[in-house]
Amino acid sequence: MESSEPARVLIVANRTAATPALIEAVRRRAASGPCTFTLLVPHSWQGLSRLTSAEDSHSDANESDAVLELALPLLEDAAGGEVEGMTGDADPLAAIQDAVNQRGFDEIILSTLPARVSRWLKVDLPSKLEGLGLQVTHVEARARPA
Repeated sequence: MESSEPARVLIVANRTAATPALIEAVRRRAASGPCTFTLLVPHSWQGLSRLTSAEDSHSDANESDAVLELALPLLEDAAGGEVEGMTGDADPLAAIQDAVNQRGFDEIILSTLPARVSRWLKVDLPSKLEGLGLQVTHVEARARPA
């Protein structure tokens, strides 16, 4: 028996949150059936700054909030409705696990930078997400031509 509830889709992105590839993926998913969307932007702490400076952590949180502010209107246009926004842990896997555990998402759309520069792909995040037992769609931002 199928649920009459719309699928809950978690979009995970940071630097790629407003890219054409992700916007198109959201548009396609919205057209394929009833769903709601939430954009998760993991903090972008790097190196020791996360351990050494509370001021840096506030700056990283502000950066994540700025990503939400920029991307949400574009994603809402693609989705044809409201998209919730949230920030999460700097470790993207931990941020995603927290979001899934707290809100019970049904699907994940993961947006990454191109393979040659993506830290998320270097740690094989798409494969790790499959371990959550949810449908995972990976969208890779296009690299600029050389």
